[in-house]
Amino acid sequence: MLQGFFTIFGFMKILRPTFLINENTCRENISKMARKAAKSNCIFRPHFKTHQSAQIGAWFREFDVERITVSSVGMAQYFALHHWNDILIAFPFNIHETETINELANRITLSLTIESDFHIEYLANHIKSPVGIYIKIDAGYHRTGLSANDHSTIDSILSVCKSNPVIRFKGFLSHFGNTYQSRGADEVNSTFSKSMAKLKSLQNKYIHQFPDLLISIGDTPSCSLVDDLSDADEIRPGNFIFYDLMQLQIGSCSFSDISSIIVCPVVAKHPERSELVIYGGAVHLSKDFITDENGQKTYGRIVFLKKDGWSDSIEGSFLSNLSQEHGIVTCSEDLMNSTEIGDLLGILPVHSCLSANLFNSYLTIKGETVQNIHSF
Repeated sequence: MLQGFFTIFGFMKILRPTFLINENTCRENISKMARKAAKSNCIFRPHFKTHQSAQIGAWFREFDVERITVSSVGMAQYFALHHWNDILIAFPFNIHETETINELANRITLSLTIESDFHIEYLANHIKSPVGIYIKIDAGYHRTGLSANDHSTIDSILSVCKSNPVIRFKGFLSHFGNTYQSRGADEVNSTFSKSMAKLKSLQNKYIHQFPDLLISIGDTPSCSLVDDLSDADEIRPGNFIFYDLMQLQIGSCSFSDISSIIVCPVVAKHPERSELVIYGGAVHLSKDFITDENGQKTYGRIVFLKKDGWSDSIEGSFLSNLSQEHGIVTCSEDLMNSTEIGDLLGILPVHSCLSANLFNSYLTIKGETVQNIHSF
């Protein structure tokens, strides 16, 4: 019924779980986000933690992207080696990597994220190369960051910035992760407005001391669904390059915007349980799930492979359970009857960032291998 053991994409035979991308859709997603940033007069500093690939990163240069975001010092090193010279590490400063940060900051324009007196005092005593500093603000997500009302700590941090010649305050940074609990544009816009108000109050308070300070935000739902992002000075979305089922459920994207799937071989059939077993488990897809209107957990949706990509999701079939290497597909009678052991199924991931991170390289529907940080 499907491609079985045959070559399906270019000259590449798929033998095991494979992260497959549609390059054209990826490029269109980049183009749309770049146009939105330009329309809103925002700096477009995309987060590269989703794709983690120098090859994919090069696609962004076609849209005049010069500044990027990463989530670790190691990722900053990787992209610096691939000629990205303005990098923000949007993760709280890890004091154990100060030596590496000094070396990196000596070669590129590097910005760090801090959220405490301890961070700034440690930097003041140990940093040797110029760095930019963003203060992380918790605008409602409650993962990390200072309260927007914690003016005492903010004043203390800014005092050190003023007195230290190698530390430059860049602005206030936040991730509106609470938009991931939203459903639809109205809810996302409401969360965005409430969160942005907290950052704007800080900007208004400190703009006279720091006329160039930036407001930097970075969640894909806001950047996808809010029409006017001009209250922000800089946007840092990442997931939008691939999108996924979580973003589809939120309403951030349409089905046609999803640009990645995981291709998995079928290794067993259990008609008595209406289940197929695929070679593709938590080590390939992560254990993130979404819950449908009936309370059913879904770890992925099923698609058929086609010469030019993949089909719409198959009604009545979904990835219902995962262990380390196994995936259990609860399937319709039609899918069961038309699928043989050895066939290949496509899985739309719930969270493409985590799934992509689990692969050493990707495959395009043209049959080309795309290297990433894990294959470096």
